[in-house]
Amino acid sequence: MGEYVIKLPDVGEGVAEAELVEWQVKVGDLVREDAVLAAVMTDKATVEIPSPVDGEIVWLGAEIGDTVAIGSPIVRLKVAGEGNVKAGAESGGEAGAKSTPTDRSTPTPDPSPQGGGGRASAAKADARSPALKRAPIESVREADRESASPLWGGVRGGGTAPLGAPRLEGEKPLASPAIRLRAKEAGVDLRQVAGSGPAGRLRHEDIDAFLARGPQLAKVSGLARNEAVEDIKIIGLRRKIAEKMALAKSRIPHITYVEEIDVTALEELRAALNKEKRTGAERPKLTLLPFLMRAMVKAIADQPKLNALFDDEAGIVHQHGGVHIGIAAQTPSGLVVPVVKHAEARDIWDCAAELNRLAEAARSGTATRDELSGSTITITSLGAMGGVATTPVINHPEVAILGVNKMMVRPVWDGTQFIPRKMMNLSSSFDHRVIDGWDAAVFIQRIKALLETPALIFVD
Repeated sequence: MGEYVIKLPDVGEGVAEAELVEWQVKVGDLVREDAVLAAVMTDKATVEIPSPVDGEIVWLGAEIGDTVAIGSPIVRLKVAGEGNVKAGAESGGEAGAKSTPTDRSTPTPDPSPQGGGGRASAAKADARSPALKRAPIESVREADRESASPLWGGVRGGGTAPLGAPRLEGEKPLASPAIRLRAKEAGVDLRQVAGSGPAGRLRHEDIDAFLARGPQLAKVSGLARNEAVEDIKIIGLRRKIAEKMALAKSRIPHITYVEEIDVTALEELRAALNKEKRTGAERPKLTLLPFLMRAMVKAIADQPKLNALFDDEAGIVHQHGGVHIGIAAQTPSGLVVPVVKHAEARDIWDCAAELNRLAEAARSGTATRDELSGSTITITSLGAMGGVATTPVINHPEVAILGVNKMMVRPVWDGTQFIPRKMMNLSSSFDHRVIDGWDAAVFIQRIKALLETPALIFVD
């Protein structure tokens, strides 16, 4: 028997560290080669770390929410063969993980008779690098979860997780964000599920076992006080969003400008273009955003200072020629900002097609680092829930953000009578250190003129 150390691999160019957002295994688990061990996050990309060998987990090197340096040992396994750690090696290099375990380590349990320490040789594992699979953290391989093999980490001998008893009143369940999301979608009260992980932590197998028992009917009589308090650690994408928002609000003095826009003509044109018979390549359905993007391109041509990044440490404004428009998008994991690059070189339909592609990639969790970075100005929209007015937070280090509010039919006085018109507010924020209120107003008034007379958008 030998020991195999898995270090955090290089998960992206220029990345020095990553945040551990989920463990899929615990000490004592038997895992197969390629089974997912953990998920880490860098910027807004989540990467799964697979096992390169069969073996038994004997040590985990970090807690959920910890920041781990690239190359640091994160898992030790007991494997058949020599492993990749020399016997009696001192701390450092491959043997670094042989040092005193962290608080997460527990005494190594007796190996399962069925396990045998794994079937793959360490030499085979050394000849290949772990495959990094980009996916949402909840996408655990179903084949591994449902397998009856004793090598699946979590339940030995292919059995189901123990059901146990419901938690005591006030006792909070320990579960990762992926488990909580799955339980929410399945309508499962995690307080009623017994956990089989360390310290009672809930795992996917526990949810499977609970759901297999059938509908759970809670008996409630009358009204009752709920004094439960759930402590939720801010990790992963949510922590990065919090850091970015705090940075923007602490460094940027915002000025927000709200303008009312009559989009009746624009909506008529949009409906007509969507009904038009299309020839050749299929054109995407047009929403409001591609028109706004093209209007922004034209307005930026008159005021290029709005399309810039402010390096406040160096005291330099980087004014860009290319218009790279970030579109703030809500996903199941949180807020991300995919970027439509070079909007100045795209027509209305190309903008729509690229916007659709990026939105789907963001929702599915497959958007790349390049697709989520490099914006020079941002649009934020809540669609039909957009409210009457908002105060958008600038996407640091940009100097402007346009907020789209919901569209409503309102009575508008035309000089002789009130007539129904489709109206919409633009709530936009600017960095008042480099953008004066007058320049902000001129910029929005130019966009207003283009959207209210949409034919001008198509005039070069």
